[in-house]
Amino acid sequence: MNKADIISKVHEALGSTKAEAERAVDTMFGCIEAAMKDGSSVSIAGFGIFEAKQRAKREARNPRTGETVTVPAMRVPKFRAAKALKDAVK
Repeated sequence: MNKADIISKVHEALGSTKAEAERAVDTMFGCIEAAMKDGSSVSIAGFGIFEAKQRAKREARNPRTGETVTVPAMRVPKFRAAKALKDAVK
């Protein structure tokens, strides 16, 4: 399933136009992205938690040359599934 499939499902569920469904999906993803940029987490009951975590600076190896390189510290997106979602997928 991709974004277009999600838009189609929202369109069917709401009975609205495809443009309105696309706007709704884009707004939802935009809100999640904006919250994560601000350092907040987004918790959706029964689904999971979206958050940005800080990854520490570390040393790694270039697999092609074997040379040691420094990977800088960075923020990365993370998703933790809720128990209800885990149970539904089983």
